[in-house]
Amino acid sequence: MNKAEILKKLLPGFIPLFVFIVADEIWGTKIGLFVAVGVGVLELLFVGFKEKRFDKFILFDTLLLVVLGAVSILLDNDLFFKLKPGLIELILVAILAVSAFSKVNIIGLMGQRYLKGTSFNETQMAQMRRSLKYLFYIFTVHTILVFYATFFLSKEAWAFISGGLFYILFGVYFLFELYRQRKKSKELRGEEWVPLVDKKGKITGQAPRSQVHNGSKLLHPVVHLQVINRNKALLLQKRSGSKLIQPGKWDVAVGGHISIGETLEQALKREAFEEIGLKDFSAKLIKTFKWESEIEAELVYLFTTYDYKNIRMKQDSTSSKKMESLNKYSDEVDEIRFWTKKQIENHLGENIFTPNFEMEFQLLKDLKLI
Repeated sequence: MNKAEILKKLLPGFIPLFVFIVADEIWGTKIGLFVAVGVGVLELLFVGFKEKRFDKFILFDTLLLVVLGAVSILLDNDLFFKLKPGLIELILVAILAVSAFSKVNIIGLMGQRYLKGTSFNETQMAQMRRSLKYLFYIFTVHTILVFYATFFLSKEAWAFISGGLFYILFGVYFLFELYRQRKKSKELRGEEWVPLVDKKGKITGQAPRSQVHNGSKLLHPVVHLQVINRNKALLLQKRSGSKLIQPGKWDVAVGGHISIGETLEQALKREAFEEIGLKDFSAKLIKTFKWESEIEAELVYLFTTYDYKNIRMKQDSTSSKKMESLNKYSDEVDEIRFWTKKQIENHLGENIFTPNFEMEFQLLKDLKLI
């Protein structure tokens, strides 16, 4: 069982605590304690009946509430009363710390568990973690202030710090987030957006192009076209030296993102014309696979075509063989030319080709297409 599955088993144990916090504010400690304990008992019965297991974490959390509640009722003194919000907030700080700085996002898992039908893609989870970090710092500072006020300041100062100051800090954070989101929206307004997908190609969201290339590993769909001539040579493009990814290397003839609202066919035709000037061609989808590099994750739709005569380029006057070498068509491409199977094999592993092309080259050989 992985960490996520473990946390999903533990999460119900936090419910009695949260119920106590709310009930304590509304009805007071005694009634809040009874309500929280009642919820804990009901949870134990429900989990035992539905999952056929005894949840020790729910029992532990419920018993802890009984102990703390009993101490609070028995002592009923000013010091314990003033410490209680700090102790509760300390638990929340711990939950925020785990959610923000570890691989286990407790808050995110709680949202997925208790908000039925709610799911978070990788972008949303990353944004949530960033927000949780800010909240962790706010809660930590506020908790320290509450403890300090409990022992060293007047009751009036403690009342302001434990109550009003918290809302002021949270309000400032909310306004900061609102400003930051609006600023970011303006920056991304003119940027190309691409769909996000799962491993089966189902669209799960969308993100700006810069975000899918920043190491976030957001899975997005792309089309690749392998152009093969009658001698089974492959048309390759030399990527522009200004490219962010694999600059100056030889790559598949056509490769590009699928835009929002585009079909596979539309994206393939657009990219083929934009990159090598190819139009009026037929193509066949031969493979769909996930490709992951250091900075991105792509769901690749690999096509092949034997229609290359409609490439709108002039032949290179220095070439002795027809269609052996072609002038570039796009600023994204420095050169395109046909490579024979033997020529490619002679340079594999020499950092001349992109890693993705070398993988696809082996795939084409396995399928007996070259």
